[in-house]
Amino acid sequence: MNRKQLLTFSGLLLAMLLASLDQTIVSTALPTIVRDLGGLDELSWVVTAYLLTATVSTPLWGRLSDLYGRRTLFQGSIAVFLAGSALSGLAHSMGELIGFRALQGLGAGGLMTLAMAIVADIVAPRERGRYQGYIQMVFVLASVAGPLLGGLFADHLSWRWVFYVNVPIGAAALAFVSLTLERSAPKSRPRIDFTGAALLAGALTSVLLVTTWGGREFAWGSTEVIGLAAAAVALLVAFAVQERRAAEPIIPPRLFGERVFDVVSLTLFLTTFAFFGAIVFMPVFLQVVTGASATGSGLLLLPLLLATTLTTAVVGRVITRTGRYKVFPAVGLGLMGVGLLLFAQMDAETSRITAAAFMVVFGLGFGMVSQILVLAIQNAVDRRDIGIATASANLFRALGGSVGAAVLGAVFANGVDRGAVHALQTVFTLAAPAAVLGLVSVLFLTEVPLRAEPAR
Repeated sequence: MNRKQLLTFSGLLLAMLLASLDQTIVSTALPTIVRDLGGLDELSWVVTAYLLTATVSTPLWGRLSDLYGRRTLFQGSIAVFLAGSALSGLAHSMGELIGFRALQGLGAGGLMTLAMAIVADIVAPRERGRYQGYIQMVFVLASVAGPLLGGLFADHLSWRWVFYVNVPIGAAALAFVSLTLERSAPKSRPRIDFTGAALLAGALTSVLLVTTWGGREFAWGSTEVIGLAAAAVALLVAFAVQERRAAEPIIPPRLFGERVFDVVSLTLFLTTFAFFGAIVFMPVFLQVVTGASATGSGLLLLPLLLATTLTTAVVGRVITRTGRYKVFPAVGLGLMGVGLLLFAQMDAETSRITAAAFMVVFGLGFGMVSQILVLAIQNAVDRRDIGIATASANLFRALGGSVGAAVLGAVFANGVDRGAVHALQTVFTLAAPAAVLGLVSVLFLTEVPLRAEPAR
């Protein structure tokens, strides 16, 4: 990278920090927000509204960036996110906060996807492994700093600062990108597939509401949940039909004819499903069984997060040197499965040191998977589809997380009456097959030689 590209990359890292920090910092302050604004029955929507708009808008940002260029859209996504953040901090009712969080999520849908797509634009796949460790460090920083800052702001300043803190970070990211990233010319008179966008948005919203409400707001067999599931299927079928006849489809059908795209999408779904088994329920084990505080359980996850970062950095450099990458997600998913089975052996007698060792095994595995699969999909697709391919990868990761949290959460809730530890053992045992299925899936991945030139 030259100096200009390094400045651009720094701005992209700040944008990724912005998106990942918000997912960890807000949850800590939620009890304080309820005490101030009231509306306990609406509390879940503070998180749900954000996740809905972020997930639904992700493929739209990606596809539009392929058609119109990424610079302006990336600037727009940062601006929308910052506007939503500032307004959320100024909210005076739970209804206002939910609405502003939805706006914030709309911007967040573009932050991570466009940042990763721009990395593909400026760094050749063969060289990208050198920088993957820095990207993973951003997620670790957000995972550790988010809960700590959320608690600090809520206890000593104001919960409103969990939103205001985004403004200086976002302003810096916007400045870096605006000053260094070149504007790309759009395709001649692109036509947006508004019908396809609406159908996809409706389908994704239905899926996410099923995973959010099922077993919580409504029983899994209720009319509401079944109706939403049926709507999701019908809308997805209509979307598939629409995409085959649209001039500029939101998700071009040609992508599904690319074996790497299909395998990576499925594997990312399964990987994130398994990952949520660890990242959601390991803190539950640390709090309920070992007596750790909420903040302390976050810090006790450091072995997992640091192991992930170490593996990502080392494997990235090996890939840059050798050009080979398929073996790493295969080994990584195997280690994730082993890690989950080790988690399933834990009980009230398990020490924190033993739990930390098990987390290292899982983290070493996960560090070989997610970033490598994104590299594989960006390397394999046509350069005109980098944005939507990256967005699709993030979309399948988000769906894997949502479905994983819903399914494993239901398993945990059903098993609690037999004891928390027993329920957690069941969750970890059921999450392990997802990693194994991911391993089977990735074996079908075609290892396309890494390009030596950036996408643009």
